[in-house]
Amino acid sequence: MNTASAPGAMQPASELESGHHASSKGRILAWASWDWGSAAFNAVMTTFVFTVYLTSSAFGGEDQASAVLGGALAVAGFAIAVLAPVTGQRSDAGGRRKLWLGINTAAVAILTALCFFVFPRPEFLLLGVSLIALGNVFFEFAGVNYNAMLAQISTPRNIGKVSGFGWGAGYLGGIVALLVVLQLFVQPSFEWFGASTEDSLNIRLVALFSALWFFIFALPVLFAVPELPRTGQAARLGFLASYGLLARRIKAIYATSPHTIYFLLASAVFRDGLAAVFTFGGIIAAGTFGFELSQVIFFAIFGNVVAAVGAMIGGFLDDRVGPKAVIIGSLVGLLIAGTVILVLGNGDYVFFGMDWAGSTTFWVFGLFLCLFVGPAQSSSRAYLARLAPHGESGELFGLYATTGRAVSFLAPALFTLCIAVATPMVAAGQAQRWGILGIMVVLLAGLLVLLPVKSPGKASIAVVPAA
Repeated sequence: MNTASAPGAMQPASELESGHHASSKGRILAWASWDWGSAAFNAVMTTFVFTVYLTSSAFGGEDQASAVLGGALAVAGFAIAVLAPVTGQRSDAGGRRKLWLGINTAAVAILTALCFFVFPRPEFLLLGVSLIALGNVFFEFAGVNYNAMLAQISTPRNIGKVSGFGWGAGYLGGIVALLVVLQLFVQPSFEWFGASTEDSLNIRLVALFSALWFFIFALPVLFAVPELPRTGQAARLGFLASYGLLARRIKAIYATSPHTIYFLLASAVFRDGLAAVFTFGGIIAAGTFGFELSQVIFFAIFGNVVAAVGAMIGGFLDDRVGPKAVIIGSLVGLLIAGTVILVLGNGDYVFFGMDWAGSTTFWVFGLFLCLFVGPAQSSSRAYLARLAPHGESGELFGLYATTGRAVSFLAPALFTLCIAVATPMVAAGQAQRWGILGIMVVLLAGLLVLLPVKSPGKASIAVVPAA
């Protein structure tokens, strides 16, 4: 545990720099397997299949159901902000990083499986959005410990590529999971009981499949990456006392490495926008652009291919030009693509004598959105891992989750607000499109806050007090 030192004392090394000088391919693959498995929750449940099902006409209509889902996710974000601050701190000190990764992953799998009981009737909407929202809470808790492991399996020379490989594995896992869902449940290749559409049995079975997929592929990291040694007294502190320690450490981080705090604040804003792109992407494809569920899944498959390529290219660039440049370029690309989708909408146009349909708008610029989301997410994780003091990665990624979720109501709330404001002003069914504006505002705000933040190589490593 680092001890606060007097001015002029030697600055500590980061956990990344003081760790292994070589990384094991086996551990990297096992670590990335969790990302691969998590695609069943991210891509299938919260983006392209189950939330599209929840916001269908069976649950009261796209506009109303989208607003309810947005509100539930905003509440989930608030819950994470209140409950997550000391998650990483206590797992660091108690040597239980892997244990809590396993517990929270299991909780996500159970909540996902319970979505089987969400029948296609309006009275089940609240149950469905509640399970998805709770799943997001435990998924974020698991992510604190998973992201902290990045410093355990990588080196300063390859951390960008390793982080990008993890994100890429997640997107590729999403492709395989979505193909299985398409072939077995949505457009089954053969007759079996899971292909039945009565009471949406086929879609409800997707929840059971997703839960099993995530659980199975999360197992390798729990066996391959060693548990942390118990290093301090923080794990013996009471839960509320841990918040006091957290407050003292935040103060110390601000005093000794202020740009770490600045990055946490900037990333909190733009990461909320990034999450909203995927959360509401499939919903907008179906509600605004008229995609059938099978079309949404086909788009998701292509989108995940593009996103995986983007994440891996971004990881390669991260190790060469630095994470800040990758993040800024990605945010600019997202703003351009999102603005085009908002302006053109589902209208038909003629450009240079060629017909341009609304579906083409979403296919082209929706894929550009996918291309830029991965690098921004991957480089954000690598950026923070470079600044984590020795033995404090979990706590710092806990702050990463906390600051992110402290403002995670922004994009869902602005998405919902823009829909509500537009509803009386546009034709029925056209209000959902304007939710895109709320997401773009959040991404722009994050970009503006990030610009003055120093790159990791120019920022000092924080000195924090012991428990």
